[in-house]
Amino acid sequence: MRTAAVTALILILNITSSFSQAGKELVIGEQPVYRAAKATGPIVADGVMDEEAWKNAEIVTFDYFFRRDEPLEKQRTEFRMLWDEQNIYLFYECEDKSITARETGFDGRPYLDDCAEFFCLPVPDSLYMHYGFEVNVVKARYDYVVLWQFYNNRTVFIPDYNPAYEVGVTMDGTLNDDTDTDKGWTMEYVIPLRAFRGFNTRNLAGTRWAFQAVRQDRNAVDDRFRSTSTLFPTYDVALDVHPPYRFGLMEFIDN
Repeated sequence: MRTAAVTALILILNITSSFSQAGKELVIGEQPVYRAAKATGPIVADGVMDEEAWKNAEIVTFDYFFRRDEPLEKQRTEFRMLWDEQNIYLFYECEDKSITARETGFDGRPYLDDCAEFFCLPVPDSLYMHYGFEVNVVKARYDYVVLWQFYNNRTVFIPDYNPAYEVGVTMDGTLNDDTDTDKGWTMEYVIPLRAFRGFNTRNLAGTRWAFQAVRQDRNAVDDRFRSTSTLFPTYDVALDVHPPYRFGLMEFIDN
């Protein structure tokens, strides 16, 4: 029942936003387009990039950092994406000197830990909503629908979204131990296209969706401070990664 209600709300927003957003630019300036290659074989969400299909994925890095109220280590993140008729596949490869995660509950606050995030809007426009997926390195999940500045400039998160998707993680280091130096971690998502019900998910080759990919980087077990890095720039939105008009685009490429 909750899933049906969320789907109905998305359909209403999809219709009404098409009028309210007419003529509005997706972003300020020119955002790059990520070209998502089509997977050539099955992919398992195990955090290990050993499938042949990943060799065709475009490799990009997260070069935009904020939360600079404290000295910030700019640790490297590489991102890849693939797709096929059933799923979207994401791979985050993160350098990390101190792998840290304290949240273990569902729909908690994994974004305060070492965490990989994916925000997606299945149209090439800046509607006032998007889907959000946030998972930390112990696979605590927070997924939701965002209604951006829905009423009186207030943003609403609907955590009852709860789609079925798979996540795999590997860690090269020791979790929650500040006394040693770690090397990093990987995270692999497999998100079924049916998770985006209410939007067209068929015949995607050549189409574009809006999205943002984000990494949260926490380096101290007893301190909640973390840096944030993004694939696409947030421009003047220095403390928020959710404005959909700051998203970039993915293009579904048929190999």
